[in-house]
Amino acid sequence: MNDPVLHENITGPRGERVLVRRSARRRRTVSISRRDGDLLIAIPATFSARQERQWVTKMVDQLVSKEARRAPARRSDETLLRMAREVSEAHLGGRAHPSSVTWSSRQNQRWGSCTPSDGTIRLSHQLQGMPDYVVRSVMMHELVHLLVPGHGPEFRALMANYPQAEKAQGFLDGVSWSKHLPKGGGDVDDGAAADGAEDVGAATD
Repeated sequence: MNDPVLHENITGPRGERVLVRRSARRRRTVSISRRDGDLLIAIPATFSARQERQWVTKMVDQLVSKEARRAPARRSDETLLRMAREVSEAHLGGRAHPSSVTWSSRQNQRWGSCTPSDGTIRLSHQLQGMPDYVVRSVMMHELVHLLVPGHGPEFRALMANYPQAEKAQGFLDGVSWSKHLPKGGGDVDDGAAADGAEDVGAATD
């Protein structure tokens, strides 16, 4: 099986690179999957350049449609505040008391921020549609900052109370890498994660 080659004319729905792997074992099928922050499309080795372009576009569009159907409904600011209170009660003993939690469309280089002096938390609109455990992890990060400044031992100890923190960070790291966003900077370490390897397949005729 050949090594995957970057397809430069199209990107994934979150800005992911699209890699194409030609396989001599494939005769009629094409598949798309997420691998380490990239989209990997496997096609028959006999495909022409035109067929490759057509199927890459078709498979990316198919993936976008599938994920759009499965994406959770947009969470309101009121829903975010309820989520924050749930996370605080479950993992911080209810110690963190945010006054408000809102979406922010101005946060494109970090996932969240908070102002401890007034208890406000802002989450990047880019988190919309991401898995619930990822949004809750970013929420947890900001809630901890209402209690502890910086990212020292006390912060890490409290953050460890959220059992899916590392998994969520992995997800965010993958998103950041695929979008070429800087890691770190701001109240939330920019990053997130390799998506699970979920295949979408189709027959070529």
